[in-house]
Amino acid sequence: MAERRLFGTDGVRGVANLDPMTGDTVMRLGMAVAARLKQPGRHTRIVIGKDTRLSGYMFETALASGIVSMGADVWLTGPLPTPGIAFITASMRCDAGVVISASHNPYEDNGIKLFARDGYKLPDEVELEIEKLMSSPELTAHRATSADIGYSRKIEDSRGRYVVYCKATFPADLTLDGLTVVVDGANGAGYRVGPSVFEELGARVIQLHCNPNGKNINDKAGALSPEAMCAAVRKHGAHVGVALDGDADRLVLCDEHGQVVDGDAVMALCATRMLAEDRLSKRTLVATVMSNIGLERAIRDAGGQLVRTQVGDRYVVEEMRKHGYNLGGEQSGHLVFLDHATTGDGIVAALRVLAVMVREGRPLSELARVMTRTPQVLVNVKVDRKRPLDELVDVVRMIKVVETELGCDGRVLVRYSGTEAKARVMIEGPDESRIKAQAEEIAAALVSACRV
Repeated sequence: MAERRLFGTDGVRGVANLDPMTGDTVMRLGMAVAARLKQPGRHTRIVIGKDTRLSGYMFETALASGIVSMGADVWLTGPLPTPGIAFITASMRCDAGVVISASHNPYEDNGIKLFARDGYKLPDEVELEIEKLMSSPELTAHRATSADIGYSRKIEDSRGRYVVYCKATFPADLTLDGLTVVVDGANGAGYRVGPSVFEELGARVIQLHCNPNGKNINDKAGALSPEAMCAAVRKHGAHVGVALDGDADRLVLCDEHGQVVDGDAVMALCATRMLAEDRLSKRTLVATVMSNIGLERAIRDAGGQLVRTQVGDRYVVEEMRKHGYNLGGEQSGHLVFLDHATTGDGIVAALRVLAVMVREGRPLSELARVMTRTPQVLVNVKVDRKRPLDELVDVVRMIKVVETELGCDGRVLVRYSGTEAKARVMIEGPDESRIKAQAEEIAAALVSACRV
């Protein structure tokens, strides 16, 4: 398959109003999406949702303009979590869903993610076809006549629909009565629906970073900066903290002591229960190459197995759908429960953990001990360009030296980010100070080798 230049591991992303995230490009993207995903014999309908970034208004208008110019109709949800838009797309039998969000990135960035009519992210090959169509002179030939231009309208109750959907994933015989939950909305797409879901299930909710102004999304808040959530849990004596990211498809928890519980621990907690209840399909959990060795050991000890994919929740979901697995995710907090959702959903994942806490009557700090983490270091560095790693002779040599030293007690993973101009060096091993020095040394060599 030819290489995609516009689409990365999670859609199109960049600085707002700079190529490729300009109004012109996004309008043409809307045109191409409408043309490629049009279903014969029925009127095409496409859902558009967004997070709370200032630039979201500009891109919402550009996308809608492109889509209706092709004769398709647009349904606008306004600010809504990415999984909420996937849910609305499938429930309304629309032909596609479009999310305007740069997820965990700062407000200056924005992006576009695409869902098919079934609520799953589009495969790479379809994104490539859309990308080719955008630059093709054939695109304008698909424009509708003046009598067939589409319309754009807002779904007034989209938040309410999604709240009801989330609550339906929580066991009907349980409530959150008596629990205090800190909810950090990251000033993003989940700032309203997040607190509402937990409150309506009976919890006392302490809201944090739920006042977006267009520029404070992810700003020292949410899943990427859980320190404020942890402090709030300790201050209010809460039972748990729930931190979402900008588009609320990611989750980081903290226990009653204010200690962070990441995606690996959540997967270990949920997967071991599902194994015991014979509800984990094919006794297999799907995670990425970034997940800690401790997760793999915990699943193995519980009688299951771990299958790894490349980084990106889309690849986790593709593996799950291909082989019939029902639980997977990433250490970063993208957690996918295919029995309930088609993509990572921070709110649904939090409810799965809370259900275990309530049913077993045990605090999260105790439940999280299901896995013992191997020391892991991750170093992220900016690079001028992304040179193929096999061309970087000195870097490859350094990696092999570290791998030889670690043997079976650890591993090394070096990769480029699919959404940012960064390289990531991850090392696991028994001596944290040692692997930290090794990771920084490899990262420095990478920066030097990729310098323009």
